[in-house]
Amino acid sequence: MIKRIISKIYKIIFNITATVFPIRKNVVLFESFNGKLPSDNPYAIYQELVKQTDKANLYWGIKKVHIKEAKQQFPELNLVPRFSVKWLWLTTRANFWVFNSRMPNWLKKNKDTIYIQTWHGTPLKRLGADIQEVAMPGTDTERYKNNFIFEASRWNYLIAPNQYSEDIFKRAFQFKNTFLEIGYPRNDELVNNKNNQELKDELKEKIIGKKNGRVILYAPTWRDDYFIKKGSYKFFMPFDLGKITNCLDEEDTFIIRPHYLVGDSINIKGYENQVKVCIDENINELYLISDLLITDYSSVMFDYAILQRPMLFYPYDMAHYKEKLRGFYLDYSEVPGPIAESEEQLYSFIVQFSSDGKFLKYVEKIHSFEQLFCSWEIGSASQKVSQIVLDQTTQLKD
Repeated sequence: MIKRIISKIYKIIFNITATVFPIRKNVVLFESFNGKLPSDNPYAIYQELVKQTDKANLYWGIKKVHIKEAKQQFPELNLVPRFSVKWLWLTTRANFWVFNSRMPNWLKKNKDTIYIQTWHGTPLKRLGADIQEVAMPGTDTERYKNNFIFEASRWNYLIAPNQYSEDIFKRAFQFKNTFLEIGYPRNDELVNNKNNQELKDELKEKIIGKKNGRVILYAPTWRDDYFIKKGSYKFFMPFDLGKITNCLDEEDTFIIRPHYLVGDSINIKGYENQVKVCIDENINELYLISDLLITDYSSVMFDYAILQRPMLFYPYDMAHYKEKLRGFYLDYSEVPGPIAESEEQLYSFIVQFSSDGKFLKYVEKIHSFEQLFCSWEIGSASQKVSQIVLDQTTQLKD
């Protein structure tokens, strides 16, 4: 009861602050995935912006549970505990918000704060107002949609990685402000390094401890209805690790990239020499060292397409996912790689890749897919967003 009263008082003070006080010029507040470690599009923008302006005015909102780790990994960043008094002061007065996820609806945005929403992926699954039924604990379909649309109304800018995404965002978010048709800032790294073998070797040494052997990356989608109870999720291993490793050469490495909420539930005991679970590693670095991506319905396929490397699709729960969860925007038969419809077929395709290094029937399809979804990715998105921030702060100084 006392905590609830304190929370209400806090929110009232927060919103009064956002209404009464003017913005602080040049101050930019960044957040990735609502206060996780700096990553994704906001971090790519930060890395570009810090080259051109005083980093003393650039702040990162970090959940208290991640502060210690953030200080260790990013000692040079100005870190602010999320929902602390300092965070409240900065959030209500920042010149810019640069976020890749939604903010709480109760949080009032200062009328002069410019909100750049970077988002975090090309949509394959239905989003926002397009979702027919929401299966997440703690909410219902109508409330979820209304909250989503309200939040999108506060975005001054929304980054679109391609025309396909822009058309969906416009409808699913009911977004009516300015699109930035520039590709994703996080993908600049992929565009600019896709043929950098020296970097690939360095990253392989860092992540898996060796340069030799192929790397197969398994990156499944997040299943928001696969929970034990509210806030507690589990990972389902849809294959046998022994059979997977038998399909590979001895020097090859199989990387599992799970959602952070289920990483601790993965057991690779007995296969540690060839199987790695990579939860916290930079996903772009995993892409760059990988020779094959295995996924299901994850939007990782769109970013990985920049590299024009082989992909294999394993939608083991297709009927349930398509009909009962979010559904798809894209005809799944158009994915740029073979679709394993059974566990045995998955192993067969991996053996084929191990032999040929690619899927010969899909070479042209990979190229067409890249042209459709990655044509806006030219390696300069971070610079373009940074320039918006710099131009605006220059105007305020004048």
